[in-house]
Amino acid sequence: MPHDRAALGAFLRSRRDRLTPSQAGIEAFPGARRVPGLRREELAFLAGVSPDYYSRLEQGRQANISDQVLDALARALRLDAVECAHLRDLAAPTARRHAHAPAVQRPDAGLLRLVGTLDHVPALLLGQRGDVLARNALLRAVLGRPLEPGTSFMRFLFQDPVARERIINWADFASAAIATLRRESGRRPHDLALLALVDELRAADDDVARWWHDHTVRDYASVAKRIHHPTVGTLSFDIEIVVSPHERDQRLVVYTVEPDSQTARLLPILADWDVDAFPSVEPGTSNSQP
Repeated sequence: MPHDRAALGAFLRSRRDRLTPSQAGIEAFPGARRVPGLRREELAFLAGVSPDYYSRLEQGRQANISDQVLDALARALRLDAVECAHLRDLAAPTARRHAHAPAVQRPDAGLLRLVGTLDHVPALLLGQRGDVLARNALLRAVLGRPLEPGTSFMRFLFQDPVARERIINWADFASAAIATLRRESGRRPHDLALLALVDELRAADDDVARWWHDHTVRDYASVAKRIHHPTVGTLSFDIEIVVSPHERDQRLVVYTVEPDSQTARLLPILADWDVDAFPSVEPGTSNSQP
């Protein structure tokens, strides 16, 4: 079975397993049940396709899939907007799935200027695969690592013990990061560096392997983050994501704070400690190296 069709079948099975007949709004078909969620024939019934046709989809034996069938499957499985987009990416013909960004990324000029402007809160510019394209000094001060351009934020998150020590809600943040990598893999199934990164992380961490197997997908999105800083204590941030219309694979990650909060009062202290040793912005290019 081609790799992309195997991924489609696995995603469909994972979404089918999580949805019971009652949740789908139908009576369970008679007979002993061997699956936690919908049977293949139940999902086929909900989507308005034959059981044989749906079986071919899960087994990777259906080369072309119409938009109408994809829409019907998405409705039957009650997929959200991100899951619908992921389903379409997985179902796209192979010929439509090769053209993506080059291996070396240069920071978008507009986003890079924003990193330089945002010197009062931590800011990080990420490219494909979570590669660091730029960051400001406060980001280094808060997370405790240089995170130089060209390094991998994902490797920091999963392989550097400092990440688990500092990020109080590490599991929530890390599982969301794996879900974004899963989404990226659907967009760029022939990105060998991305596939190698995923394999590396899965082999080294049981949590990553479990989250990857769950097939949860999400886009990079706003999420709360709590940091235990060894000197100033607990810092609380809301993470906001800015995407340039010109560089859809680059994301400006801004650690925002509530005005007059304890975190807002502590950040200038961290900035004073750190600004002499590290420049405000460190731009560069990404080559997917650790």
